[in-house]
Amino acid sequence: MILIFLRHLLQMLALIALQVLVCNHIHLFGYATPMPYVLFLAFFPLNASRIGNMLWAFVLGVIIDAFSNTPGEAAASLVLASFVQWPLLCSMVPKEVAEDMVPTFKSMGRWNHIRYLSILLLVHHTAYFILESFSFFHIREMLITYASSLLLTFVLMLIIDTLRNGK
Repeated sequence: MILIFLRHLLQMLALIALQVLVCNHIHLFGYATPMPYVLFLAFFPLNASRIGNMLWAFVLGVIIDAFSNTPGEAAASLVLASFVQWPLLCSMVPKEVAEDMVPTFKSMGRWNHIRYLSILLLVHHTAYFILESFSFFHIREMLITYASSLLLTFVLMLIIDTLRNGK
């Protein structure tokens, strides 16, 4: 139990450091900013507590908001993505999988894992950018920022997940 807590804490701290020290300073063409901290939700096993999962997401979101000067956007969007994560994961894993399965390319299959990550990222980014713009007056800029950040984050998430799993 303590080892699981420490593993989640180390993963969270590593993703916070990556976001705050590197990714917050990347703005490709003035639009795309990667948000790899969403990958933290994908690290939770199938049998993880949903309330604990949402609590971890909230804490991560509040810390990201504090360092990024975004008042509640990351926290709200991460909690929403965390709320969707468990049913999404259950719908994409085979029925005969172990209860403590951690979502990876190997355990879910390549395409199911890519679909799982992309839907989780879509939920997070949609909530985040709607909260960020809070209006639809500049819809074109919001959609460009949304799509470019989504693509850049997805590519970065695939790279991190591939490096994490060693394949």
